[in-house]
Amino acid sequence: MADTPNSMDEQDAMAAEWAAALAEAAPSTSNVVEEVQAVTEQVAPATFANFSPTPGNLPGSDINMILDIPVQLTVELGRTRIPIKNILQLAQGSVVELDALAGEPMDVLVNGYLIAQGEVVVVNDKFGIRLTDIVTPSERMRRLSKA
Repeated sequence: MADTPNSMDEQDAMAAEWAAALAEAAPSTSNVVEEVQAVTEQVAPATFANFSPTPGNLPGSDINMILDIPVQLTVELGRTRIPIKNILQLAQGSVVELDALAGEPMDVLVNGYLIAQGEVVVVNDKFGIRLTDIVTPSERMRRLSKA
């Protein structure tokens, strides 16, 4: 198909339309600079409250801030490690042997961390635990370093 004078004029007109549309879509450099200057003029330095320790905000002085945070408390009877094939064979009445001995204190964990040990008690037909030993912070750190 040969280019006729009409088709060349149409192509030139279409190219001119595209050039005009692209020129409108792309912001000029001066417009961008003006917008940056306008935003820069609106920026103000931030002000912060004084966080230096004072008698009222010493660490540990306002424990009330955290008293209502919920945590997961777990009493662990014991653990064991068994293959999946043995788990698939479990049925009602099956016995799973645990690593804890009868009469041994149970572990009390908060969010997965051992904090105490105790013995099982029954109060008003419900199970509970009587704490017999609280783990000291230094003991907790020693146990964490072993893991």
